Amino acid sequence: MSSTGTVRFTHEVTSAGPAQGMTFTGRRRTAEGNEDTPLVIAVHGGGYSSAYFDVPGYSLLDRAAASGVPTIAIDRPGYGGSSPVPAGGSVFLANAAALAHLIGELWRAHGADAAGVVLIGHSIGVPISLAIAAHAPQWPLLGVAVSGCLLREPEHFAAIWASIPDSTLRSPDEEKAKRMFGPDWTRRDDMPEAAYFANEPVLKAELVESSGGWHSLFHDLAPKISVPVHLRVGEFDKLWIVDDEQIAEFAAALTSSPSVDAALFPSAGHAIDYHRVGAAFQTQQLAFALQVASQRQPARR
Repeated sequence: MSSTGTVRFTHEVTSAGPAQGMTFTGRRRTAEGNEDTPLVIAVHGGGYSSAYFDVPGYSLLDRAAASGVPTIAIDRPGYGGSSPVPAGGSVFLANAAALAHLIGELWRAHGADAAGVVLIGHSIGVPISLAIAAHAPQWPLLGVAVSGCLLREPEHFAAIWASIPDSTLRSPDEEKAKRMFGPDWTRRDDMPEAAYFANEPVLKAELVESSGGWHSLFHDLAPKISVPVHLRVGEFDKLWIVDDEQIAEFAAALTSSPSVDAALFPSAGHAIDYHRVGAAFQTQQLAFALQVASQRQPARR
């Protein structure tokens, strides 16, 4: 299942670098853009595939195409048909290195008419997107729009993640939905069932690092990020401690970013895209992407 016009793709990385020889899958939508239009690369969270961004009626790919913005949603390493990263060390940094390499090849193949790249990251896709930005990729990164991630989880989560007996966790769809959504009134009647096809097992290593290493890693990465950042977190997010203090700490650490727009998003849980306010949320992200693309310093010809 996917929205109209989506192209499923498989890409093998052939150039030298961290992802050489790895295979990646994902979803791609073309659009009639111009030199002030970005190429959006969407990075999903844990327990989802790239289909997270392409649920009919809630599709970022559809909304972006309608706005003239070409978009590629990647299956992260270990999800969909994408190769895993080697075990050991930070799984967030390993993902970031591999995806930065992959995006370089995707940019050369699909970015000819675009102003540059804007990353849109959700949940565990946030640490990975921010790590890519902090390490100054070799392709033109214009900005990062992220959601569903702050700095501290509820304290009991660490013990829960550590107790998972296998390398992956597959929660029943109905149980997972309780963590992804706000109150019933925040969603339409077709949710959460409409999004079940995007569900996949989540990698234990990602959950463990979210609890044990992310706060420290963020404060190492944040001062190195020199592009605009847009952050939204649902007011009913159950996976993070959500309050004004957490958002202020997140924004204050981005000392090298020329602009930071960080705020709670009302009437939504963790997966903001799938709530009644999802259209408004995605419109904000795309407006940010178009703004940073049109405000970039043009290259001299």
